Amino acid sequence: MCLTAHSWQFLSSMDQERTEYRVGVFQRSPGARLTKATEGSSGYDIASAEDADVVIQPGSTALVRTGICVELPAGLEAQVRSRSGLAARSGVFVLNSPGTVDSDYRGEVNIVLANFGSEPFVVSPGDRIAQLVFMEVPSVRLVIVDKLSATERGSNGFGSSGV
Repeated sequence: MCLTAHSWQFLSSMDQERTEYRVGVFQRSPGARLTKATEGSSGYDIASAEDADVVIQPGSTALVRTGICVELPAGLEAQVRSRSGLAARSGVFVLNSPGTVDSDYRGEVNIVLANFGSEPFVVSPGDRIAQLVFMEVPSVRLVIVDKLSATERGSNGFGSSGV
């Protein structure tokens, strides 16, 4: 089943400061799930939908299936971010964090996990491995200019503003 009607994607609430976006979620696998840990959580935990354990050796990476596909309205992206507990306890991070799921992508959301810890890390089916945070993406028009305006920092880069 694929939701294509755009009327379900956007609901403006009575509160002028708050907009609710509706995101279509397709579960490709029986174990696919997105959950919020608490009402105040910014992200939705996304779980492994692999059929068996995936072992990530120290210094290695693995692409982990989630079984989740999303349909985002235009102007919204899903950012794939690390879970703080996995990072702190096991040294396991989403490698390209934040990864971006674009509004026109309809495939499965897969997670690239990297093990920077000292022990092998086992991802079991159903384990929460990352989080999705939904963010607005502004419409931007790039303008070619002859020169950029001056700032105090100028073109000083890496580390120039202090540690």
